[in-house]
Amino acid sequence: MRILVFGHSGQVATELRALAGADIDIATLDRDAANLMDPAACADAIAAHAPDAVINAAAYTAVDNAEDDEETAHQINAIAPAAMAQACAARDIPFVTISTDYVFSGDGTDPWAPTDPTGPKGAYGRTKLAGEDAVVAAGGRYAILRTSWVVSAHGKNFVKTMLRLGAEKEALTIVDDQIGGPTGAAEIAQACVTIAQGLARDPSLSGIYHFAGGPDTSWTDFAREIFAQAGLPCAVTDIPSSEFKQRATRPLNSRMDCTLTTTAFGIARPEWRESLKTILHQLQNQT
Repeated sequence: MRILVFGHSGQVATELRALAGADIDIATLDRDAANLMDPAACADAIAAHAPDAVINAAAYTAVDNAEDDEETAHQINAIAPAAMAQACAARDIPFVTISTDYVFSGDGTDPWAPTDPTGPKGAYGRTKLAGEDAVVAAGGRYAILRTSWVVSAHGKNFVKTMLRLGAEKEALTIVDDQIGGPTGAAEIAQACVTIAQGLARDPSLSGIYHFAGGPDTSWTDFAREIFAQAGLPCAVTDIPSSEFKQRATRPLNSRMDCTLTTTAFGIARPEWRESLKTILHQLQNQT
């Protein structure tokens, strides 16, 4: 299968490049090759590459900045995926795009199912939800894969931030009332490929799916596990989100019900402690 990926150096796109092999040809597009501010360029790239499937691993993910620049976030998170989905629908090829738990309100304690009502509380979530709606409206073979708390050995993420701060400081204060599933970018990349292959065989699998690491945990307990596995003696003090001011509201409840993803594609929910172990090993080999 020849897969065209929008994105090149991001966490998931980097892991997608690593999956290229004899049976899977992966071509990634950086900003120079596909300007997400130009929807026609996105459609033209699909026409030029003539892939068997397309994965959108590019997004405007600066959650706080989106509050002040929603127009740009909307262009990248909604208008560009719409153009991609329409181009794929015209060619009857699978389109997989990555979305987020931020499309939900973050209220309650029950895991969010794909069919639950959405209700984003910030600009980032609104733009991602608009992208979801546009992909569905395109009418092709599609999968929207909502995920949460993405981490890897690449780019900027919570694991790398904790390792840096944990080596510099004896103690940190971290929010304890946001609950979700840390998810390895490598596992997301593999899930995207598996889903694309499934859609190629059976277009009736088109729909919205959830994929997140388990078991659900808090940022504080995630940090403690990072320090434990990395051998860093950094103490963690729990604080509520109300004491950690940020421009955009973070969901308190990011729990994701991933049952449908397992049923449709046989993709099990990954164990985030194992993902973390792999990430730390990769980081050690980089130094």
